[in-house]
Amino acid sequence: MTTTRLEAFSDAVIAIIITIMVLDFQVPETDDWEALLTIAPTFLMYVLSFVILAIYWNNHHHLLHATSRVRGGILWANMHLLFWLSLIPFTTAWMGESELAPLPTAIYGVVLLFAAIGYWILVNAIMAHEGPKSRLREAIGSDVKGKLSILICATAIPLAFVHPMIAGALYVAVAAIWLTPDPRIERRVEHT
Repeated sequence: MTTTRLEAFSDAVIAIIITIMVLDFQVPETDDWEALLTIAPTFLMYVLSFVILAIYWNNHHHLLHATSRVRGGILWANMHLLFWLSLIPFTTAWMGESELAPLPTAIYGVVLLFAAIGYWILVNAIMAHEGPKSRLREAIGSDVKGKLSILICATAIPLAFVHPMIAGALYVAVAAIWLTPDPRIERRVEHT
């Protein structure tokens, strides 16, 4: 099977996740600047989560363009990733409304950790299916970014109980690592 349906389905799911996130916003009760300040933590969490979802969408797009065909294991690996991404609106709202309380901040990290693991599983399922000469395997190499993201998220979770801002900074660091689409995949796809 080609990657077209998988990509279209994943695009739709990510678009719905982003829509759900923005619908969680409560309209301020008054029409002044102070009212906006009351939703500032939720808004900042929305921005971070939007960026993270955009990063997943962008890299997922490049990942599938480096993939020639998919099979059942890849479909399930993709669903696993989408499951964890679908929890981002809940954890975003909880963390924002609690103003970075330790438990919601840690749970947000758990979701990010399992999303990163889900992406890693998807990448490895594709590489296993396509064999040792796959374009993706050549582009990914040792996947330092993927492994580093998992390590940072795993570190941030217990640190949320030390100080939630440390965990928040680490979540931002993971987003910063992935902000640019993976150039290794882009270069490899362009040259074939």
